[in-house]
Amino acid sequence: MPNRSEGRDISRALTLLMAVATGAMVANLYYAQTLLDMIGPDLSISPELAGSLVTIAQLGYGVGLALIVPLSDRFENRRLILITCAGTVIGSIGTALSGNAITFLTATLLTGICATGAQILIPLATHLSRPERTGSTIGLVMSGLLTGIMLARPAASFMAEWLGWRAIFYFSAIVMTAILLCLWKVLPERRPESRHGFGEILISMARLVRDEPQLRLRATYQMLLFTAFNLFWTVAPLALLRQFHLSQDDVAWFALAGAGGALAAPLAGSLADKGKERMVTLAAFLLLAVSFLIADAMVALGSVVLFAITAFTLDASVQLNQITGQRIIFSLSKEARGRINASYMTIMFVIGASGSLIGSASYETGGFRLSSMIGAGLGVAALIVMLLFDRRSVSRR
Repeated sequence: MPNRSEGRDISRALTLLMAVATGAMVANLYYAQTLLDMIGPDLSISPELAGSLVTIAQLGYGVGLALIVPLSDRFENRRLILITCAGTVIGSIGTALSGNAITFLTATLLTGICATGAQILIPLATHLSRPERTGSTIGLVMSGLLTGIMLARPAASFMAEWLGWRAIFYFSAIVMTAILLCLWKVLPERRPESRHGFGEILISMARLVRDEPQLRLRATYQMLLFTAFNLFWTVAPLALLRQFHLSQDDVAWFALAGAGGALAAPLAGSLADKGKERMVTLAAFLLLAVSFLIADAMVALGSVVLFAITAFTLDASVQLNQITGQRIIFSLSKEARGRINASYMTIMFVIGASGSLIGSASYETGGFRLSSMIGAGLGVAALIVMLLFDRRSVSRR
């Protein structure tokens, strides 16, 4: 059967639907992040280990990236996406019904694994897009994903304040069911030409990482920035609740301000299409480090408004590097985009997921100052790697 996806450019409506779908899927990894002080005591989890509630979902995401996303280069993409949507619905319901830590973590792990359907949608969007619009298409779809991440925290906080922490997971199951039906109705099929077996696919992923310097570098950059991102959004709610003595509603408004950082995604895609990858990458690293340092000063001064501005700039820095990196890696091989994206995101998430645990542990040990110093150090580390090993952060034309 021929690919229904071939022969024309992706429509604006389908791009927007894919953006919403990716955002709704990945949001499931972050709902618990601002609710640790509510879920932890309810499930008898200590404050030092509460970060595991978020980490386990992201580790599940890493497993899905390694084992499910590469299949998009072998099997029909639409079917894979619909299956992962259904799994996310089941996982969300299981999380909402959980009565202890084991059931919560098990359901969350399933949700994390299935949320990787978002990372099948992103390369599918590039296949549907004309080559000269690839960066813009990635930017738009990723802006949906990033908006989902950013809105996950305020949505969870608002609902938890009024309906309890379980409400957001029931809500997610309803939203994902609606998205599943929409994608089933309008998403085109794409049947890859590759007929590699699963073992061959995994081996080829390792070869891609070995043979593609830009894939290794971009994965390393985003791994460091994503670790910092998770660290910040684990400790920021703790600082707001404990040091600023704010409510969950107030934390939600703070997180909503940070969501504006997703606006950087379309800009990054446009600049990447114009060959400005190195400039954007350098700016992202510097912005991340400076944002952490200023955030520390604002917490010490007690200025919640300026603290929120640093959340916005920190999120923007992570998105700038993410979109630029994906524009570069997707240009490496059209036929292997699923495996390339899986390799990139697996490295990013498996290591980056540790940011939540590092955040909760560092905050309990040395307060927000220690956490912010670690975060700034991660930005500096990315900058050092770039200056030492990456003299050509540009995509293949």
